[in-house]
Amino acid sequence: MVLMAPARCCVPGERLCSLEDCAPGYGTYCKHGYVFSALSGYVVKKSDNGMMPVISVVRDTDSHLLPDVGATVTCKVMSINPRFAKVQIMYIGATVLKNTFRGTIRKEDIRATEKDKVEVYKSFRPGDVVVAKVISLGDAQSNYLLTTAENELGVVVAHSEAGATMVPISWCEMQCPKTHIKEPRKVARVQPEFLNVTT
Repeated sequence: MVLMAPARCCVPGERLCSLEDCAPGYGTYCKHGYVFSALSGYVVKKSDNGMMPVISVVRDTDSHLLPDVGATVTCKVMSINPRFAKVQIMYIGATVLKNTFRGTIRKEDIRATEKDKVEVYKSFRPGDVVVAKVISLGDAQSNYLLTTAENELGVVVAHSEAGATMVPISWCEMQCPKTHIKEPRKVARVQPEFLNVTT
């Protein structure tokens, strides 16, 4: 008899569980005794006849949604420069997208206050997972314009140079739990669905 746990969403690099609790399956990888997600998708845990459960990440092939103005999206930072951050949109709300979309977060759309003092490299780094809101539609040639100028928007998952998942310590800093080095970020107010990632 195969038992399946209810699926939840995850993003690449998210820590899913300890190797003591589950065996790694499709769409995952192991590091430092933990199983991490290698994909954006749904976490599926299967248990067969009392054997150790296998945890996998699967994509929803029926997700053909398009980002719309006002939609909250989850994206991954691909590159930054002094004027903007380039991102890949992976989720609309809690729905995993079959195909990612390109997005841009401009310097002036990072924060709601003191926009003239914002520096992109102190807000995002490549590899960061960011929750943002769509403010303008793109097309095949151009990017969606996104904003993080709300308390609930910003970086939710970031990794330090030591490879650890950093912990938010204020709205503008995250800290590596291994080295205790602090790094600047535009931190999102931590939402319940991300608590297991940042702890």
